[in-house]
Amino acid sequence: MSLFKADTRPTLRSVIGRGHLVVALVALAMASVSLTLLGVLALRVYADHNLHLIARSINYTVEAAVVFNDKAAATEALALIASTEEVADAQVLDSHGRLLARWQRPETGLFSELEVQIAKTFLEKPISMPIVHQGREVGSIELTGHGGSLLRFLLSGLMGIMLCTAVSAWVALYLARRQLRGITGPLRSLASVAHAARSERAFDQRVPPADIAELDDLGNDFNALLDELESWQTHLQSENETLAHQASHDSLTGLPNRAFFEGRLMRALRNASKLNERVAVLFLDSDRFKEINDNFGHAAGDAVLVAVANRVRAQLREDDLVARLGGDEFAVLLTPLHKTADAERIADNILASMEEPILIPGDAHVFTSLSIGVAVFPDHGVSPGALLHAADAAMYQAKRLSRGAQHTAESEHSAVAVQTRS
Repeated sequence: MSLFKADTRPTLRSVIGRGHLVVALVALAMASVSLTLLGVLALRVYADHNLHLIARSINYTVEAAVVFNDKAAATEALALIASTEEVADAQVLDSHGRLLARWQRPETGLFSELEVQIAKTFLEKPISMPIVHQGREVGSIELTGHGGSLLRFLLSGLMGIMLCTAVSAWVALYLARRQLRGITGPLRSLASVAHAARSERAFDQRVPPADIAELDDLGNDFNALLDELESWQTHLQSENETLAHQASHDSLTGLPNRAFFEGRLMRALRNASKLNERVAVLFLDSDRFKEINDNFGHAAGDAVLVAVANRVRAQLREDDLVARLGGDEFAVLLTPLHKTADAERIADNILASMEEPILIPGDAHVFTSLSIGVAVFPDHGVSPGALLHAADAAMYQAKRLSRGAQHTAESEHSAVAVQTRS
């Protein structure tokens, strides 16, 4: 069994080739009709067609020489074909447009010069054909036809052949371009949408309908794929946002976790240092959490943590941040801070919010209080670790002196303790 299964679907090249064949047949048909009136028209069609055939023959012959940039081989192969055909000038160029090989028909007096002039006057301009190797353009061929046969027929033909030839060429070119637009237009649209989807993640663009059934089916399938990609991208964005939130927030209280808080604190200290502002950190610890957890169970402890998180959050300003560091420990970031008294006032409000009882599962109520340590940047620390450590130490000082109270940290440059407030 063959390892490669033949694809029965037509290739783009074959479709365009058939289209060009139709155009050529129309041109030849018009030339045949014109030939009944102006018999010399067939020569120009033949000469032009022959020149393209010669160009294709040269193309296949010099392809290898162009790939390996072998000037000698290219010159020899070009001369071998061009010298036996009606070619006045043939050039082989590399991919950069540099001349690789050239052949010119030698002049043999006045008659030859006249043939050249007639060829330049009545034949089409020199044709250019790309040399393609493995789907990549590696060079090109430029051919100028020779007017020997044309001269002999023109001398015995009718001058009206030029007009008929021009009309035939225009019709053939019009039909070829029209068909080519019908193929390349939808492909360009498809390529544009694909490029936008790949480079800009613009999955909302769609390929417009095409007149050719196969290209329209391709566009519809591509649009359906874009629909799925757009839906999948929305799903992934939602999943990523959920995962990012879960990675940086406490699942019980919904508050940011320690890593999120420390990152936010680091940025706040950096900005405060540049703007010469003050920042405060409050370290909070529940006074009766272990007792409630042991007596009423973990569900009651969870209810207490959620209630504490909600009450603390309610006392803060819009730009302030509260986070659960772990267990029954919370931290508050106050930024910007005008004076230390503002941090102490907010701490007092948090302590007052704990005076209301907390409802726990089983319709029971419990009371709890917080011990709060206050540390201010830059008085009590200039780094996140130092500021958190100072606030933590102040919290333990408040817990030792009186539960349900706050205490402001000692300065790094002084051993004098500041006032404890209850």
